[in-house]
This record gives sequence, C-alpha cells and structure tokens, in this order.
Amino acid sequence: MIEGMVSIQLSNGEIFKLTKQISYKFIAFFFYTAIWMFMLFCQLAYANKELPLNKIKLPQGFEINIFAANVPNARSMSLSPNGTLFVGTRKAGNVYAILDHNRDNIADEAITIARGLNMPNGVAFSNGSLYVAEVNRILRYDNIEDHLKDPPEPVVVNDNFPKYRGHGWKFIRFGPDGMLYVPVGAPCNVCERKDKRYASIMRMNSDGTGLEIFARGVRNTVGFDWDPDTKELWFTDNGRDWMGDDLPPDELNHAPEIGLHFGFPYCHGKNIADPEFGKKHRCDEFTPPAMELGPHVASLGMRFYTANMFPDKYRKQIFIAEHGSWNRSVPIGYRLTLVQLKHNRAVKYDVFAEGWLQNGKAWGRPVDILIMPDGALLVSDDHAGTIYRISYKNNQ
Repeated sequence: MIEGMVSIQLSNGEIFKLTKQISYKFIAFFFYTAIWMFMLFCQLAYANKELPLNKIKLPQGFEINIFAANVPNARSMSLSPNGTLFVGTRKAGNVYAILDHNRDNIADEAITIARGLNMPNGVAFSNGSLYVAEVNRILRYDNIEDHLKDPPEPVVVNDNFPKYRGHGWKFIRFGPDGMLYVPVGAPCNVCERKDKRYASIMRMNSDGTGLEIFARGVRNTVGFDWDPDTKELWFTDNGRDWMGDDLPPDELNHAPEIGLHFGFPYCHGKNIADPEFGKKHRCDEFTPPAMELGPHVASLGMRFYTANMFPDKYRKQIFIAEHGSWNRSVPIGYRLTLVQLKHNRAVKYDVFAEGWLQNGKAWGRPVDILIMPDGALLVSDDHAGTIYRISYKNNQ
C-alpha cells in the first residue's frame, strides 16, 4: 500500500446500500433536470408564437397588450428611475435589461446583461446599482445603466445564504427603511430545520451588513410590498402540498413589525394544523394570514396599486399574480387577483384577470407585477416568455 493512503473495507451489504443511495440521487438529478429542460423548451416555443391575448378577461375599460416579447423565463422585475426594466429568471440563469427608447409602451430592445447565474430570480435597483439574488448570495452591478452591453464584474454583497436550491430562488426588494429584504424558502414540502434562516424573510443593509431575520414561519414567499400609508410589510406565501386539492390555502400575510411567526410548518392558513408537525404547537400561537387565498394557486408577485390610471376603487388595493397549481387534479390559478383592504384589513378577494388557463391547459403563467410611472401594470410570464402591459381607458 502506498504510504499515506487509507484502506476502507465495505461489506457487500454496505456496498449495495451505498450504490443504491448514489443511484437514487443520480435518478433524481436527471429527472428534475429533464423536467426543467422540457419546461424551458416549452417557454422558448411559446415566446416565438402569437399569444391569444383575446382570451384574457378583464374588467370593463381595461386592456392587455404585449410590452416585451421574447424574454425567456421572465420572472421578477425592477424599474430604474430612468425607465430601464430589469428582469430576473429562475431556470434560464439570465438577467435582462428591457428598454423602451421611444416611450411608446412597447419595448424596443432586450439586452442580456448576465448569463449562467444560479437561479437569479430576484432583482432590485438602488442608487444606480442593480442587485441580483442567486440562491446563496446577493450580487451588485454598479453603474449598470452605463454598461448594459459591457456590464462590470459583480460585487458579492453577501454570500451567507443557504446553498440548497429547493425553494432557494429569491424575490428581493428594498423596503421603506432602506434595507434589502431577502427571503429564504423552506428546503422541503414541510419540515423543521435547526437553521433558523430557512422559512424566513431576512433583511440587510445595502452593503450586506446587519443581516437579520425579520419574519419566521414563512414557507416560500416570492412577492412582497409595503403599504404606502403605514409602510408595513405585506407578502404572499405558498402553502404546502399533498394535503388534497383544497388544502391548505395560499396566504396573504401582514407583518407590521419584526419578530412575528406565521405558522409554518405547524399551522397552515388560519387554523389548519399540519398532519405531521401540528401537535407541537397550536395555531393560535402564530400570526394568522390577513387573507386566505386559493389552494395551490402559487401566489407570487404582489403590489399595492399606488398610481392614478385605474379607477379610484383600485387605489391602495393589492394585485397578486397567481402562477398556477402544478399538481392539483383540477388546475387553479394562472390569473391575477385583487385583495381589497379596508381600515388596514383585507376584506375581499376577487379575480381581476383570467384566461391564461384554457380547457385545463395553461398557455401563460403570471409571475410578477410592477406599476409603471403612467399607472399601467406590467405582468411577467415565465411560461410564455413575455411581459404584458395592462392599462385602463375611460371611454365615457
């Protein structure tokens, strides 16, 4: 034996067990990779065909048009004061800059400013810099608008996030306090973890310092916003799977202060105890959702409507993008919904726009919502590779 080498002897049973474990991991890896590649192929195919916008049902006076086509896997959006729309992706690994040079509400140019990133879903713009969220770190591209076609090497702002990819993609935004809010999803369908970063919303200073947990018990939020009056945080949360078609609901939550726990994994919705973990805590120990949303609708992006284009009844109400169910026997979601507030309480939940799901099959899946300076809504669609513009015209 060569000096320094270690001899390890395994029994036939141990070798079989080890081989079986490795085989399962390789099978799972190739299975999920194949699914991702197929879905990305479908998205690219949709991006190159005419979309049936006439199928979208909107309230009277509203219309939907394409703002930007051929934006593969378009996910979270952030708008600079100069009008550059930055778009993250989850599967494509790209970050885009979308430009409307002549301000005619139709994008003229899409520039890929980053490639090969690790699920760069989240984007946020602040003080001339673009922040991009990968699974385990936050990057910053300084003076990005001066270098869209030759972007600088990014600065690593913080790389202290878990590396696990399950629910690891992130939506990020700067809050009214100037801090960058960064969620960390649960690394499972339902589980407990000693690492308190999981199933939380964290926040940090723009330079990456001061990282702390703001809210706990949040399974997987991919969208949040702040009330324009109270400056309090509201966020969507995706409910767990495999409790049946109708349980549990997705959630719209309200976090007026730091330190609240929203129930996961012990409690779902307002009072649904988890079959496995519910015996450990009562639901009344946690902050209940402000509104129970549809079961398995995959509620993602959300925004308070703060502009003036839409009728007054929409002002300061919450629009939500529902990406759509993935394993419900009867699909649900694939739409935009509206939650109406009264005296800082959610009181009503209605469909605002639907039609991306036709005869049980989806041709589009809304992801994020952004309010443009003129008051129109932009809606990203990672399935169709498109960004829509929803506007209102008073014909009276």
